[in-house]
Amino acid sequence: MLDPTALFSMSYGLYVVSADDGEHKVGCLINTATQVTAEPIQVMVAVNKGNFSADVIRRAGAFAVTVLDETADMPYIGNFGFRTSENYDKFDKYGCATTDDGCPYSPEHICAVMSAKLVQTVDVGSHYLFIGQVTQAEKVGEGKPMTYGYYHSVLKGKTPPKASSYVAS
Repeated sequence: MLDPTALFSMSYGLYVVSADDGEHKVGCLINTATQVTAEPIQVMVAVNKGNFSADVIRRAGAFAVTVLDETADMPYIGNFGFRTSENYDKFDKYGCATTDDGCPYSPEHICAVMSAKLVQTVDVGSHYLFIGQVTQAEKVGEGKPMTYGYYHSVLKGKTPPKASSYVAS
């Protein structure tokens, strides 16, 4: 028996991964990001191959990850999660700061920001796993990190088809 809803029991957060390749400044909402090593510190993010952001991250060679806190509302989540950066400036409404590596990020509704140099890209079918060596990491707020469970139960958010945890009904 294979019940894909069993995977909903795994703990996830909500993050915005972003990059700038010199021509395009992008950011997209993801629910799969994790630390993969401690020495050196490396993180991994999963981004759907169909997202415009995936190509920009590959070209940029660096990415930022922000950890959303529970103050993030559905308009903020929708801004980064339900539109494409290809023809829309996702940072216009919520502001834009830049990491030491030159990666853009929105400073609103976050409790931490990390920047990483891309060291490996792994093709896992529908998504790329981008693995990066962390060059900058800081806590920027005391808010509670938003979990995917909070997003679903409190904000009543839905899982979009490009999410790594999407299950067709």
